Amino acid sequence: MTTTAAVLPEAAARARARESEKRTNRRRRIPLYPALIFLVIVTQIPFVVTLVLSFMDWNIMYPLDRGFAGFDNYITMASDPRMRAAAGNTIVLIVGGVLGSLVMGTILALLLDRQFPGRAVVRTLLITPFLIMPMASSLMWKHLVFNAEYGLLNGGMKWLGNLLGFNAPQVEWLSRVPMLAIIAVLIWTWTPFMMLIILAGLQAMDSDTMEAASIDGANALDKFRYLTIPHLRPYIELSIVLGTIYLLNTYDQVFSITQGGPGSATTNLTYEIYLTAFRKYDYGEAAAAGVIVVLFSIIIATFGLRLVSSLAQAKSGGSR
Repeated sequence: MTTTAAVLPEAAARARARESEKRTNRRRRIPLYPALIFLVIVTQIPFVVTLVLSFMDWNIMYPLDRGFAGFDNYITMASDPRMRAAAGNTIVLIVGGVLGSLVMGTILALLLDRQFPGRAVVRTLLITPFLIMPMASSLMWKHLVFNAEYGLLNGGMKWLGNLLGFNAPQVEWLSRVPMLAIIAVLIWTWTPFMMLIILAGLQAMDSDTMEAASIDGANALDKFRYLTIPHLRPYIELSIVLGTIYLLNTYDQVFSITQGGPGSATTNLTYEIYLTAFRKYDYGEAAAAGVIVVLFSIIIATFGLRLVSSLAQAKSGGSR
């Protein structure tokens, strides 16, 4: 009886403590509710509307002739050769942009990981391309770099030709290699993003391990191959996942530089959705394509969140 009488107050105290902790947690979450409500209004409600539209037969040219279409829009989208071509172009843009910016970002991160005078200034300058609005940077590349008459590429080739004694051709870059032109702009834009992630990984490395490898006689290539690359693997994977999410929704560069041309050589899924909605006026098919793109983004983002969680756990485990 005495033991039971002693246990009951302790259980009641624990219950009161748990209830107090729940009330405290609820009060802490109150400031987050406005942001959560705003996020739902801005993202989730439009997605639900898009999902509903994807099952409707609705062409704005015939506003009164609309109704339920079932999965017809998804079937039409899957059988549309323009959509399939846009999906292929999207893959090319993602692979080229992500790999190119990852390689360049890794090289720059390795250079910035060293101590040298003016490193902070150089790092700030290298981040600048990521801070420029995509439309502004795309127009800058289109007119200042790729223009056949006064662009820097043809101007540099002409100067080199005059120096070496040959006539440099005036290349129409945007009609000859439009896909490479857009990929170059994407690499220039996203290299700072990749650089910052890889640089964070490099600065998280244990310096004692590198010093021990040097004492054991490992050269720079061995340390990079057997120590740096394995350590950077989760950071590289995170860079690829995040880069894929962002480049999947590329629109500004395609619209402002080539407008999907010549023909549909550079039309990606995002720009094809725009054309379907505002040139073809088929809201149902455009909504179906948008839903597919969002679902792919969610799947890729899930892997990204898992990588971020694993990095956080590894960092907390290492700090212990």
